[in-house]
Amino acid sequence: MQSVHNPSPTKPNQNSPRHPRPLGGDTARQTRLSAVLDLSTQVLNNAPDSQSLIMRRKPAWIRAQIPSGEGYRTIRQNMETHGLHTVCQEASCPNIGDCWSRGTATIMILGDTCTRSCGFCNVKTGKPAPPDYDEPKKVGKSVSLMELRHIVVTCVDRDDLPDGGAAIWAETIAEVHAQAPNTTVEALIGDFQGSEQDLRTVIESQPEILAHNLETVPRMHSAVRPQATYDRSMQVLTRIQDSGLVSKTGIMVGIGETDEEVLVMLADIREKSKTEIITIGQYLQPSRNHLPIDRWVHPDQFAVYKEKGLELGFRVVESGPLVRSSYHAEEQVREFKLKQNAE
Repeated sequence: MQSVHNPSPTKPNQNSPRHPRPLGGDTARQTRLSAVLDLSTQVLNNAPDSQSLIMRRKPAWIRAQIPSGEGYRTIRQNMETHGLHTVCQEASCPNIGDCWSRGTATIMILGDTCTRSCGFCNVKTGKPAPPDYDEPKKVGKSVSLMELRHIVVTCVDRDDLPDGGAAIWAETIAEVHAQAPNTTVEALIGDFQGSEQDLRTVIESQPEILAHNLETVPRMHSAVRPQATYDRSMQVLTRIQDSGLVSKTGIMVGIGETDEEVLVMLADIREKSKTEIITIGQYLQPSRNHLPIDRWVHPDQFAVYKEKGLELGFRVVESGPLVRSSYHAEEQVREFKLKQNAE
């Protein structure tokens, strides 16, 4: 019998793209002059007609401001001077021009490389560099120089660290409070792989708002957040609310869910975790290597989400095509306090 030689597999590049091959290959080239690829059997397609993998042309209501102006340049220079990362840049946020021109930004700590590979996210995946233990002081100084009323701090997932980065999180929040006492802090955290102790470390640093994004409806989690679970994220939100801190979450639509699933999810969040602030925005496919857009949700439907959310008891519902978890965060804080004081 002739033997077959099986060469040992080569070690993958740990910093290779999240999806080394686009879904279905280079679909823009393959389908432009041929029949549209049929995804009618795929979980991401809920419509009766087939779905194209070509990156769709944005509708008229999806229009972002071109980054420019003194405020934009000031924040960009500030971040570069202190060697800080922003999720605005790393995740290709469509609101970077609007937010930075108003003097607000979302700082991303613990590096720019994530240990997870969510199908919607544009932050690179790979083996992260060791943490910068001077980062908390750098963030505190940068925030103090910006003289903001409110700052959002988020992070990449660091499943490679024993505490998931919780200690650096706590120190960063403490430094911002110390160096910028007039600035309120919103921390947008991961799930710490379900560790109650790591979450407790962050809670004890007392950010004014503690957020964790569910991102999508339960059915979609295996495709959208393969290393996370809906139930674990719901547990994080419940623990935040039980701690007495203001809790917040965010979801995106247009990635394969139905309107009915969104409304059921809103009710589930309120029933299980009593979360007080929620953001709802349109999923925008960063590249052909990411999950395709299932539909463009009309602004009228976002208004329905908001109305339903307020009826369910959310104090603040930010719902619109370009809404992201930190979009107009400072205005959400003002709205929350007004409603809280009125009760």
